Amino acid sequence: MDRQISAGKTRITVITDRLLRVETENFTELPSQTVLHRDFAEAGADFALKDELCTVQTARIKAVIDCRRGRIKELTLSDGRRVTDVTKGNLKGTARTLDRCNGKTKLEDGIMSRSGAALMDDSRSLLLDGDRLLRRIGGKDKYLFAYGDDYRGALKDFFALTGQVPLVPRYCLGNWWSRYKAYTQEEYRALMQRFLDKQIPISVATIDMDWHWVDVIGRFGPEARPEINNGSFRERFDIKHNPGWTGYSWNRELFPDHRELLSWLHERNMKVTLNVHPAQGVRFFEDCYENACRALDLDPAERKPIPFDLTDERFRRVYFEQVHRPLEKEGVDFWWIDWQQGTKAGEERLDPLWLLNHFHTRDMEEKGEKRPLILSRYGGLGSHRYPLGFSGDTVMSWKSLEYQPYFTANAANAGYTWWSHDIGGHMLGVQDEQLYLRWLQFGVFSPINRLHSTSCEYMGKEPWKQSPAVEAAASEFLRLRQRLIPYLYACNYFTSREGVPLCEPMYYEWKDQAAYRVPNQYRFGPALIAAPVTKPLDKLTLLAPVKVWLPEGRWTDIFNGRIYEGSRTLTMYRDMSSIPILARAGAILPLYADGRENSLDPAQPHELWIYRGDGTFDWYEDDGESKAYRDGQWSLTHMKVREEGSTLRFTMETERGAADYPLPRRKLILRFRDVERAAAFVNGEAAVLKTVLTGNGQRECSLELWSWGETLTVELRDVKGRENLPLEEEAVRLITKYQMSNTRKNAGPLKKALGQFDRPGILPKSLDGPIEELRALKRP
Repeated sequence: MDRQISAGKTRITVITDRLLRVETENFTELPSQTVLHRDFAEAGADFALKDELCTVQTARIKAVIDCRRGRIKELTLSDGRRVTDVTKGNLKGTARTLDRCNGKTKLEDGIMSRSGAALMDDSRSLLLDGDRLLRRIGGKDKYLFAYGDDYRGALKDFFALTGQVPLVPRYCLGNWWSRYKAYTQEEYRALMQRFLDKQIPISVATIDMDWHWVDVIGRFGPEARPEINNGSFRERFDIKHNPGWTGYSWNRELFPDHRELLSWLHERNMKVTLNVHPAQGVRFFEDCYENACRALDLDPAERKPIPFDLTDERFRRVYFEQVHRPLEKEGVDFWWIDWQQGTKAGEERLDPLWLLNHFHTRDMEEKGEKRPLILSRYGGLGSHRYPLGFSGDTVMSWKSLEYQPYFTANAANAGYTWWSHDIGGHMLGVQDEQLYLRWLQFGVFSPINRLHSTSCEYMGKEPWKQSPAVEAAASEFLRLRQRLIPYLYACNYFTSREGVPLCEPMYYEWKDQAAYRVPNQYRFGPALIAAPVTKPLDKLTLLAPVKVWLPEGRWTDIFNGRIYEGSRTLTMYRDMSSIPILARAGAILPLYADGRENSLDPAQPHELWIYRGDGTFDWYEDDGESKAYRDGQWSLTHMKVREEGSTLRFTMETERGAADYPLPRRKLILRFRDVERAAAFVNGEAAVLKTVLTGNGQRECSLELWSWGETLTVELRDVKGRENLPLEEEAVRLITKYQMSNTRKNAGPLKKALGQFDRPGILPKSLDGPIEELRALKRP
């Protein structure tokens, strides 16, 4: 079997037995902006040429390719499906930005398709020859992904082709505070202190563009105005109307001692990122201007602006060493790259966004021990190498919220796994505290939870600016996000090492056609399914609906304890206190025991949430920030739960990457979330199992012990599993809260809810759906 064949102007390369490269003219082996590696483990095919058609037969697929045009005429997949148009049925990927979106936007194609085959076109990306960027002259360069519905297989090979997703730092998985507002130093510190006083943890403190001088004309005179070039209309508009958009010097009127502020934030376990719009270059009033001029052999006395051009190698070196490095040494941990001024720059007319993402990430990789991290917009396929994504300035509306769960999970089809949204919405729209809380609940169960808004005085996303009830709920969800960090960080490992996203569409794991019909529902790591609520409450039931498809098996809502049997679609109804987050049977989740502290200390007490059934979870840990994990400084705790009759057995065994990796001694609280009663044994010895009453009136069991990585076996015998509350009790709760005449309530709606009779008009129609959900619950 051969790996490659050339026929006329076409070259066909077998990369895997389901991934082909088809080039026409100007063949190359150089990496591109998108594709880095093409030398996979040896794969081959039988090639047969007849006239201008080439038949490629691998171990898994058969493709017929028109060598004159470089076009796939026909494809037979491993499951026998025949595809004649590989451009149809694409499940789409993601988009550059959601700036100013009020709802949906157009998505680029991804590498997955309902037809089973998708085409990735890499013809327009530049080639990388070291630091040189080479433009292609003519020709096509396309990749055929023929993986059927093995979407994870396609994604795994896509990452092998284009580069793996980096392991992001632990701190970025907590809560972010961000707002476009001209804070003073004392205002910002007082705000962060208020979060701490209210025991709401913030792990990333973002300071938007007003950290630097903005009113540059008023302060430095007309010569501070940037030059207007021949760029796009958007570029020219921004330069004319936002002359202070770009800046690299702290506004000392707002921040008289910024070093002290940065130190204060770091002492309280907050990392700092600053917003930077680099399009207008470096001007004479910047603190770094004189050094930058000398490094470029320019005369600073001439006060000429230094144009922004990352295609220029000398400017690129100065941009990092003279402009950014001094600020980083003062305490800036990473950069929020806010590029929105056009898509072409330099001699090669290359996208400056991609250049910024690529070179900022590479600079952080090369300069020190910390892992690279940026916050920036999506720059096309391959951008997963530069996390995190900033989706832009959305309109504050229910339409925007309703679109974001789909937009987030669907980005996995382009390998883009770390979207960060303006949680709560950025601008315009209306004030709606329901919308605020539902958006925040989605943010907690999304890749990055970054609260943000525009400078309007009335649009801040602080929880205490809402009603007391919403403030309390929002605060608890922010604490829950902090608690989830151990689980999220392990999922971060799965993404980096195994190519499995934290958020992925339901059809990745489950092949039922119903999985395609719940676009706003997604797998949230291996243990959970998330179905965010994106509609307002019904004014009578005080509940909001969300359509949920449950795969086969037993599913337990982590908030209200309801247990559902799978293999069906139903509408779930939730009040403002929760959204459907469903744990599969055998789920295991590691969490911090307390979400009120702004700490990532691995030695703090942890909880393990364990659900009955058969399941496993690998709990990955390292120092969370450095590159030491590459040298074996990590641990992987293999956890397993097995249910056999009335016995539940849980085991833990820790693997270390290097013998000297220190394992913390810490308290572990094992919470068996759906066990009401049992006898407990730890490594064969009887142990005390506590039974506690949860907030919804149900019971669960917990066990406390100390661990430092030793092998552990916990056995629960004579287990009584949790069951759903009786239908009558659930119905009484529901009807009690219903906003209607008490006289009508006494007329028989409970009897109808229990199916005892069906008199017209007894049960209001708005209760039909919630009652139907209650009836669908499994009963003893």
